[in-house]
Amino acid sequence: MKKFKNKYRVGSNRMPDWDYAGNGNYFITLVTQNRVCILGKINNNKIILSDFGKIVNNEWMKSFEIRDELFLDEYIIMPNHLHAIVKLRTNNIVDTNGRSYLQYYQQYQQYQQRQKHADLSNQSANNHQKLFIRKPKSISSFIAGFKSAVNSKIDDYIDENNLDIPKYNQKNHFFQPNYNDHIIRNYDSYLRIKNYIKNNPQNWTGDRLNNDKTEN
Repeated sequence: MKKFKNKYRVGSNRMPDWDYAGNGNYFITLVTQNRVCILGKINNNKIILSDFGKIVNNEWMKSFEIRDELFLDEYIIMPNHLHAIVKLRTNNIVDTNGRSYLQYYQQYQQYQQRQKHADLSNQSANNHQKLFIRKPKSISSFIAGFKSAVNSKIDDYIDENNLDIPKYNQKNHFFQPNYNDHIIRNYDSYLRIKNYIKNNPQNWTGDRLNNDKTEN
């Protein structure tokens, strides 16, 4: 893990300089804290949601009802994670340098190769800090709002049912603080990811996020 100002910090999965408030199709993955299987169980290759999983599902669907710029494609809630293809449509079809998201992704791949063995300079660290600024109608603001809503609803559920478990807040996250978003580059990639999401339950036994390899 890299240091910034002599402190360890979680690396960002986000692309440097890419405008995440611009148009694009994104493959998003959210994982529960410590990969705890709290959202449900896989039974006969199908997900059976827990009460917490149902709350997550309800808040996920509400997120798209209240946001005109977002469209939900394929998605699945698994025992300890959520996969989805999300389409973001705004008036900004390119980034600040006039590149489409596909052009940017191709350039970013080249950038990754050049930086693979390079040390992180102070300037690079400062640039990475800019990635955590949330723009309105962006993927990051959407995820932040969704996570906040989930925390609130689950905390209400804990209170209503007098559950003897810690409530969720900034120090006790329900989902991991970070998340993964991957820009879908072309139609072939879209179909591959869509099929991966659809088939996730039947492939749960061998899933890298599965903490219990015996469950199915």
